[in-house]
Amino acid sequence: MKLTIERAALLKLLGHVQNVVERRNTIPILSNVKISAKDGKISLNATDMDLDIIDDADAVVSQPGETTAPAHTLYEIVRKLPDGSEVEIDASSGDGKLTLRSGRSRFTLSSLSPNEFPVMAGGDMPTSFSVSAVQLKELIERTRFAISTEETRYYLNGIYLHEAKGEGPVLRAVATDGHRLASSDIVLPDGAKGMPSVIVPRKTVGELHKLIEETEGEILISLSDSKIQFSFDGVVLTSKLIDGTFPDYERVIPEGNDKVLVVDRKQFSDSVDRVSAISTEKSRAVKMTLEGKSLVLSASSPESGSATDELETGYGGDKLEIGFNSAYLLEITRQIEGDNMTLTMSDAASPTIIREEGDNSALYVLMPMRV
Repeated sequence: MKLTIERAALLKLLGHVQNVVERRNTIPILSNVKISAKDGKISLNATDMDLDIIDDADAVVSQPGETTAPAHTLYEIVRKLPDGSEVEIDASSGDGKLTLRSGRSRFTLSSLSPNEFPVMAGGDMPTSFSVSAVQLKELIERTRFAISTEETRYYLNGIYLHEAKGEGPVLRAVATDGHRLASSDIVLPDGAKGMPSVIVPRKTVGELHKLIEETEGEILISLSDSKIQFSFDGVVLTSKLIDGTFPDYERVIPEGNDKVLVVDRKQFSDSVDRVSAISTEKSRAVKMTLEGKSLVLSASSPESGSATDELETGYGGDKLEIGFNSAYLLEITRQIEGDNMTLTMSDAASPTIIREEGDNSALYVLMPMRV
């Protein structure tokens, strides 16, 4: 195999695939990226056996073939080459080595046989539909912050993607860690009706989010009960799904909350941020006191002292004191783009619903804290 490619194009490919490769591997071939060259294209493939990515780019191929090379080492070499340079990759010697040349720089890397590289077959994926990159980005950004990192509750370690009923049939993404819940809807795409309900793992969500930052087009989503695949711009990302049952999240969304607070999102966010400077590192507790048209946010800690901040609101309901984890509260306010947000509450011990005013496509549930 022998080819020449622009450094920028190769760096972009390696940037896409090398994150999938785990830095500590007991199986040597999984530390490598598979490089294939033919018909004026270079294709890179990386996998950790749960997540697999393939991406390609144009190249001048003088000798077709395939090889493998250490993914992170190759990325670091190409990253440090000068802008605008040409890179020649040569694995034609047959001695198990890959030579990379650029200008006066020359690198020789050990390679393993491409025959050892595992194939993560997509298999039969009976459901297939397209969504725009903008919509998919929105679903991910509005929910991924609530994915649980607790490995014992592995079925919460991802985004639950499923068909649901909102304002008509919708494709809904839900994530929860038991303290907060995030839910986001888009209109059900053509072809998604009857889709299996799936849990997309946290690592896959993170990689997908990075990849779709760079695209504006359509994303083809194919899925079965055990795998999901995202295809766009020459990239094919295939992932195993979490084999578990997502809890009945609708049971934790309260229905009888009768105390409604509409507040300016930015003023509220800034106020929470200010008083949380005093709250203890462990609890991050902030208390909200609602009385008449006044909202007082307060925090205290034995080490730092106390803080209060007051906002005018259109509340006017019964007096209510309720506490929240300020970090969780701020993460939710960051997902809201409009000027105003609505908090619908019941009492100090019951979950609160938070939405953007006038937007029913996203919903957040936050459990209160004792303060």
